[in-house]
Amino acid sequence: MDARLPALADQLLLIERELRLLGWWAGVAPTVERLASAEPFCVDTLAFEEWLQWVFLPRMKEIIERGEGLPLACSIRPMAEMAWAVEGARVAVLLELLEEFDRLINTAA
Repeated sequence: MDARLPALADQLLLIERELRLLGWWAGVAPTVERLASAEPFCVDTLAFEEWLQWVFLPRMKEIIERGEGLPLACSIRPMAEMAWAVEGARVAVLLELLEEFDRLINTAA
């Protein structure tokens, strides 16, 4: 087992918690068409926080639960910084959580 898995699982929970605290956690999923975007981060169909909730978090949880191979690299924070540039300090904690997730993935097991 990859020694990073417990820390990654914890980080996913913290990211979800922060999305909820920010009021960005939706109760209704986007349409199948919006989720089927071929663009990175579904930039053409979803807000970045929607992508985190409906694509990133479920996929990473599935990878961890199934013991599948982790991504070799991760750079979520830079995209978040671009997506939330106008949010300022409001998203500082979430950006830090995403940076830590990136660091965990980018650290070889």
